[in-house]
Amino acid sequence: MAGTGLAAVAAWVPRRSWGWAAMSLGPHRDFSTLLARKPPRVPRWLPACRQKASVSFLKRPDLPKLAYKQLKGKSPGIIFIPGYLSNMNGTKALAIEEFCKSLGHAYIRFDYSGVGSSEGNLEECTVGKWRKDVLSIIDELAVGPQVKKEVEMKGIWTMPSKYHEEGVYHIRYSFIKEAEHHCLLHSPIPVTCPVRLLHGMKDDIIPWHTSMQVADRVVSKDVDVILRKDSDHRMKEKADIQLLVYTIDDLIDKLSTVVN
Repeated sequence: MAGTGLAAVAAWVPRRSWGWAAMSLGPHRDFSTLLARKPPRVPRWLPACRQKASVSFLKRPDLPKLAYKQLKGKSPGIIFIPGYLSNMNGTKALAIEEFCKSLGHAYIRFDYSGVGSSEGNLEECTVGKWRKDVLSIIDELAVGPQVKKEVEMKGIWTMPSKYHEEGVYHIRYSFIKEAEHHCLLHSPIPVTCPVRLLHGMKDDIIPWHTSMQVADRVVSKDVDVILRKDSDHRMKEKADIQLLVYTIDDLIDKLSTVVN
């Protein structure tokens, strides 16, 4: 799950006839200016798909409906996977949508169950349930430190955060315990597609060394770690977004070559 702090870009070719690139990664008023520093690729960035993405809901038997916005377009497509408590209307999600519009590529952004416009009770959500949300989107739409004993007793962990309007995140103990079943760094990660990990070295939430650990564990041989010396946890500056879309563009070229 990527969205804030560690932006993970992975491209793969599924069994379907089209490929997708996944982002575990506000609107920009002049996106063409932001991307103007890459002269060799400028002709490809002329607007090719200017449709508006309308809110839709993915219906699932016995599971909450998931709100999503989808742009039809050419392959490979992009799926934005939000970070913890982030929704599909974040800065990076909208910026990547503008990027996909300019190229005419397919794009999907969505809200986890219990978050944003999706159905569900946030108090009942777990990492496992959100993992199912991600898999549902892909399958149906894409043709450190130990917690103190006090947390266990109270049933909730109050984590200070400058990224939340209240100044803290209230994380349930049950959420933390369930997340233990989804730890990946203790063994090889069976991902064989090209992977790009973008991380700000001034990230005060997730150390940039984590990206190095992920890169080491991923089975794929095509893995790059890109560190931004002056970028923070959110990586929301213009230069960060520019690097993000350039990285996606390069992955699109790589995947397009494989498909063709």
